[in-house]
Amino acid sequence: MRHAKGPLLTVDVGERETRTEDIDDVLASFVGGRGVATKLAHDRVPFDADPLGPDNSLLFTTGPMQVSNVSFTGRTNATGISPLTGGLLSSNAGGFMSRHVADTGYSAVEITGASDELLVVHVTDDGVEFEEVPDLDGATVPETCEYLESTHGLESEHVACIGPGGENEVRFASIMTTEERAFGRGGLGAVLGAKGVKAVTFAGDSRPEIEMPAGAMDIHREAATADHIMKEQGTVSVMDLANEMDGLPAYYFAERSFEGAEGINGAAVAEKKYKKGTCSQCAFACKLPTRDEDAGVETEGPEFETAMAFGSNAGIDDIVDVMQSNELCDRYGLDTISTGNTVSAYLASEDRFGDEDLVHDLVEKIAHREGVGDLLAEGIDRIHEELGVGNWTVKGMDFAAHEGRLLHGQGLSYAVANRGADHMYATFYSVEYPLVDEDEAMAPDGFDGKPERLVERENLMALNDSGVVCKFSRDFVSPERYELLFDADFEDLLAVGDRVVELERHFNNRRGIAREADRLPYDLPGFEDALDDYYAVRGWNDDGTVPDSHVSGGSGAASADD
Repeated sequence: MRHAKGPLLTVDVGERETRTEDIDDVLASFVGGRGVATKLAHDRVPFDADPLGPDNSLLFTTGPMQVSNVSFTGRTNATGISPLTGGLLSSNAGGFMSRHVADTGYSAVEITGASDELLVVHVTDDGVEFEEVPDLDGATVPETCEYLESTHGLESEHVACIGPGGENEVRFASIMTTEERAFGRGGLGAVLGAKGVKAVTFAGDSRPEIEMPAGAMDIHREAATADHIMKEQGTVSVMDLANEMDGLPAYYFAERSFEGAEGINGAAVAEKKYKKGTCSQCAFACKLPTRDEDAGVETEGPEFETAMAFGSNAGIDDIVDVMQSNELCDRYGLDTISTGNTVSAYLASEDRFGDEDLVHDLVEKIAHREGVGDLLAEGIDRIHEELGVGNWTVKGMDFAAHEGRLLHGQGLSYAVANRGADHMYATFYSVEYPLVDEDEAMAPDGFDGKPERLVERENLMALNDSGVVCKFSRDFVSPERYELLFDADFEDLLAVGDRVVELERHFNNRRGIAREADRLPYDLPGFEDALDDYYAVRGWNDDGTVPDSHVSGGSGAASADD
């Protein structure tokens, strides 16, 4: 099986110490990326660690594809305990950093401990430098990147950094790279902030040699020549379809269609797009550099989830207003989905839907924890009662745009996902709209055959995140091509994904997260039976726990529940 190469580098920012160790056995079993990080976190991080404490680790990892020239591979993984959900969480970001991480020669970089002084950690193949940066206290993402380029010659593609959101431990703060690409969802930016780390930089000339098959370049050529709507409109291209199907959340999830969708849909975004945008080595170029000269805003996006959270869910029907919200989140290092949904919850509580000035003011206040922003920075799950609104979250994570009340398999996916209500954990929506070929599609309503399919989708997405391969490669990477890329049987590859999902669940079980957390804030007929079927397919206990016999190792594993 083709996998990442290189040792683990552990960086203790409290003690200012580093060490390396061989992890070839982990790499061989878990490929790289999310898989390797999950295994390392499961075995090294205490099950009872405070997400914002020194015992939590933040792991940056690459996979075997980051040494290739293949499209859809410009991504890096980050893993740690989420301050938003309390569970183990992985996030990956696109952009251009992944090759620089690989250039250090390490397959995984673990940041642990906590510094009393604000630091930049410079990771190179020659060693690690700890730079105290008190002057960057409160700096925005662009200001931080400008400093690193002017003083160290490191462009933003070498940088993973936080803005004020991360420094102020906003529970949904992002880690940003290439300025506008985010390790979003779940608050890993707050983890870095709690460690006193403003930025981690990566540079070197020690990229491992991993031989790739010649046929892999067929994917690259097809990505370059394909006529695909995402090249013009990105993911927001699905908004009209969702709206027509009564599946676009609006007015803080009170409605499922939005009369102003035309003002924030794919065509509206395409009108503001001024050049092509892509990730490292990718010819698909589905990113959305946009600007509006009259408003003086230039950003990248918004994508569909952002257009929902700051658009329809907030009662906003002007794409320029959504672009401004998107740009503010990137500047301050905030997840656009959770920020938009949390702002929308506040708008609902105050009956202020459509107030774009208030929206932008609230983003600023959240990032700096000023006034009501200090409350909103805790996330919907912790504050919904005080606001007097519904708790539209699963495991503490608020919902993405793909509507589980319409797409029942996606609803089940939200409920069981170890990350919470995140659409990318299984991308089940793609088979229910559908966005896949007819022979792979499933009817949106009901659960017939979906638990089994969901397990397969979760395992495949975990493999992608271990590779690391972009989810939007789905039209270009068949099972046969997975076998080609990873030099392994497809079923063996899915088994890797299965192990990753199971280790995440086992870790979370030891933190008290089980069946009672696999819940939706709405009723779906047949949901409980589907949940039972999902556990049965996975071989888990009826209470949503993983039998200890399924896993080995771990930091303080409790006795078996089976």
